[in-house]
Formats: sequence, structure tokens, C-alpha cells
Amino acid sequence: MAKNHSPRFLDIVNSAKSRVPECTVHDVKSRRDKGEEFTLIDVREDHEFSQGRIPGAIHLGKGIIERDIEQQIPDTSTLLILYCGGGFRSALAADNLQTMGYTNVISMDGGFSGWKSADYDIETDSP
Repeated sequence: MAKNHSPRFLDIVNSAKSRVPECTVHDVKSRRDKGEEFTLIDVREDHEFSQGRIPGAIHLGKGIIERDIEQQIPDTSTLLILYCGGGFRSALAADNLQTMGYTNVISMDGGFSGWKSADYDIETDSP
């Protein structure tokens, strides 16, 4: 379901995307299949995360990631791949992490929607 985002929101997203490296859902799947080491971070809201996520992802919602990232991942050179629903919130969060000194941050374009559309595995909370 496409959302109609406001022009100013899209302006800040596009600004962040100009500074943040991006990858596709297929790139992330390929990295996982090859056994590459990286930390996958889901920046969506709590209810989105509990309804379904990429297996192995840790949850640091966009509202708290800047506050909590240093306790969770103190090494600023760790490869971090962030995703959200479609790739906008993850780009904004990745941009902030770069400002905080994290040097190896990528935003997954397409987000969880793209991952599901590709029919890749997901996990959900048990009922």
C-alpha cells in the first residue's frame, strides 16, 4: 500500500539518501547466504516489528536508535544494515548514525515490504 508522503518529508529523506549508501533486499539476502558478517537493524515501530521481521534482525526503532546504539553496538566500524518499511526511515536513521561516527552504515532500499515481496523468509512473534 503506497503512502502519500509530504513534500518536506521527502526532501529530508532525499537529502539523507544523498549521504547514505544503499543496498537492495537482494544484496542483503546474498550477503546472508554468503555468510558475511553484519548487524541487521529493524528501525520500524514496535508493532511493525512484532508482526514480522527479517530473521536475525535486532530492533532499535527510529525513535530510540540514536539513544541506544552505543550500548548495543559500541564499535563504530561494525557493518550495520538498517531497514524499515520501505527505505525512508532507515535512510534517516542511517544518516544520524553516520553523524554519530558510525562509518559502515547502509540503508536497505525497499525495506521490509521489498523483502516480503521477494518472498524471502520472515519471522513473527508467536501468538
